[in-house]
Amino acid sequence: MTTTPSVDSGDRSHALAPIESVAQISSALRDTDPTLDPRLAAKARQAAADGVVLLRNDGVLPFGERTVAVFGRVQLDWFAVGYGSGGDVKVPYVWNLLAGLRDAGVRVDDALADRYASWTAANRPEISTEWGRWPHHFAEMPVEATVAEAAAERAEVAVVVLGRAAGEARDSLLEPGSYFLAAEETELLDRVTAAFERTVVVIDAGNVMDLGWLDRYGDRIAGLLYAWQGGMEGARAVAGVLAGEIAPSGRLTDTIATRYDDYPSAENFGDAEVTVYAEDIFVGYRYFETFAPERVLFPFGFGLGYAEFEERVVDASVTADRVEVIVEVANVGTRHPGRQTVQLYVAKPGRALAQPARELAGFAKTSLLAPGDRERVTITVELAELASYDDAGSTGHRNCWVLEAGEYDFLMGTDVRRATSAASVTLDDLRVVRRVQEAAAVDPRTPFRKMTAARDGEGRVRVAWEDAPTSTVDRRARVLSDPLRLVPPTGDRGIRLDAVAAGTATLDDFIAQLTIDELADLARGDVIMDSPLGTPGNAGVLGGVSASLRAKGVLPVTTADGPSGIRLSAYASLLPSGTALASTWDPELVRELAELHGREMVRKGAHVLLGPGMNLHRNPLCGRNFEYFSEDPLITGRLATAVVAGLQSQGVAACPKHFAANNQEESRTLNDSRVSERALRELYLRGFEICVREARPLAMMTSYNKVNGVWSHYHRDLVTTILREEWGFEGCVMTDWWMESAVDPDFPALEDNAYRVRAQVDVLMPGGVKDEGGRQSYVDRTIQDSVAREGGLSLEELQRGARNVLRLVLALAPVITARA
Repeated sequence: MTTTPSVDSGDRSHALAPIESVAQISSALRDTDPTLDPRLAAKARQAAADGVVLLRNDGVLPFGERTVAVFGRVQLDWFAVGYGSGGDVKVPYVWNLLAGLRDAGVRVDDALADRYASWTAANRPEISTEWGRWPHHFAEMPVEATVAEAAAERAEVAVVVLGRAAGEARDSLLEPGSYFLAAEETELLDRVTAAFERTVVVIDAGNVMDLGWLDRYGDRIAGLLYAWQGGMEGARAVAGVLAGEIAPSGRLTDTIATRYDDYPSAENFGDAEVTVYAEDIFVGYRYFETFAPERVLFPFGFGLGYAEFEERVVDASVTADRVEVIVEVANVGTRHPGRQTVQLYVAKPGRALAQPARELAGFAKTSLLAPGDRERVTITVELAELASYDDAGSTGHRNCWVLEAGEYDFLMGTDVRRATSAASVTLDDLRVVRRVQEAAAVDPRTPFRKMTAARDGEGRVRVAWEDAPTSTVDRRARVLSDPLRLVPPTGDRGIRLDAVAAGTATLDDFIAQLTIDELADLARGDVIMDSPLGTPGNAGVLGGVSASLRAKGVLPVTTADGPSGIRLSAYASLLPSGTALASTWDPELVRELAELHGREMVRKGAHVLLGPGMNLHRNPLCGRNFEYFSEDPLITGRLATAVVAGLQSQGVAACPKHFAANNQEESRTLNDSRVSERALRELYLRGFEICVREARPLAMMTSYNKVNGVWSHYHRDLVTTILREEWGFEGCVMTDWWMESAVDPDFPALEDNAYRVRAQVDVLMPGGVKDEGGRQSYVDRTIQDSVAREGGLSLEELQRGARNVLRLVLALAPVITARA
């Protein structure tokens, strides 16, 4: 979504305000009311802290009684979130790291801190107001060798804080100051590590950045902390971890490779027109653990703590349908409490279908264990969840989810690399788990070769290549076979939507009254962002967008940007980024946070939160990775399920996005994601499927990009065949804000909004059509014109879309009317 970024005024006094000073929740919210729920702030701090990943520690952490010299301007100019609509929240305060350290009781070198405070006040970063042109980093204060040496006389340990940001329409770049260290950052590290025997590096970022420079400094970098952007409480949470008042327990949800070129997607990222997903299912750790384990600096799932743990499998039971592993975790240390994450991976047979060496199958996290404490966690895996998709017929069962015959080895550990065998099950025969229809496959006109696995003469696995299977579906025939149901029009009978909610009329009774214009109005938002029909500052309004619909009781529904907070004119909480939440590996904690967030939505007047973001971290440069969870679809699905369940428990709606394969920001509205049906289903749709089946979100947002040649907002295969028919989604599907113009290639009488409605993308948001100057200025009549045209959109299709929208309005009505 396109928005205007907020600009830092240079006033950072709010960053020093502790949460204890926040007043009680206001009962009469105003746009100028800065009060927040202290329970939400406390839970946000906990989530941000539990998402911090400790990557290196020689005993320097926690700081204890040591005096610490803090270098790097990001200690004050903290990146609380990434750029764009996903984090541009009107937040009343944001902690910085220096304030957080002092609040946690850490003795900081005041002389150095004062030097940074003066310099940063006089050298404010230049933040462009041009969309997508924000800085990836801020220029560093020059630090002479004498300054570092003087600080080393006053302090025992140095902290160097590095910061990075990217965001919507702003991918990271393979340049110094973005993916790589800037020259002044290298100089800073050189001078600090030369002056101090022990240096701790804190990385405040939303994306993975290059860490190959660690070798340059050896053991002089004694500690390394990856602090994913944690929102308003993030810096305070990091300070709590450094101080030792919070036990670090975060684990990586991405692989950190030795070099960028080692990532399998490196050759196919950033093109303005086409992205070929040539690596296929071998994304992230699936690639590295299979083909290049030596090219990994920090493996998927890795993270350190202050406590010392031992893990032991105490029971592993296997049936024909499931595997259950019980693991006892003991804190065998003597000084620190901590939490441990137990991860279960599976190695599949890989006979007809190539398979990665291991794949995440389940995980569990302990409670906080004091020294000497023990706890048992149970991980249960349904074998059906491990099925692979055969898009080529290699197993003899094309377009089926299958479990091949052979041994399934389950490995338990605390990261993907250190997992060892815990249980196994052998299937004597291939098992067909699910038969589905081919959908969203590769266009035969744009074939490509995709990665697979083969074995050399000595049995070693190597990269091989094969043709991606292409589509065989007659789309026109599929559309014409849709089971549509006509509700015969009756004209206005005085039935209001309230009667449907009360059970005195059916939804079909209500829909039968609607005119073509009213049905078309339900298929769009109220033209503009910040609609006067909704809460001030809204992203857009849908539902009761016309006077005639409102007269019939259709309430306007306010949507608000997310996922890291509620973007309205009112003050709201800025919450940890998606990556920070996922790095907790704690769905229950995230569900609790989302429940409190849902309560804030109710108080602020937001009915639909545009989140969570669910696209995969296919490549570390994708600008919106901070909004998303992981390179892995299982942890993506589990964490998104927690967010949706928490939000919707409060009567509001979540709207997961971006459906589907939005994995780069460069030319995002034009780029064609060309991906095999197997990779699409097993990776890029799998998290969405888990979320839909387990949490039943009330809404879904399509992406801007094309998927195998078709823009997602026209993609019937994605939205109808897979989302609705296979997964049982009954909610409202909306576009990302605006859409590209196109004519249905199989039905020339359908274009733009009519083409979209046939795909069951129910609502164009924010609802207006842009003029030649790019202004959102008017509502077109493509729907009405198409209905009136031979071979055009049918009344049944228009009613079907209206039904989807009205179900959302009915679900939200109690919250909307209660606040009114």
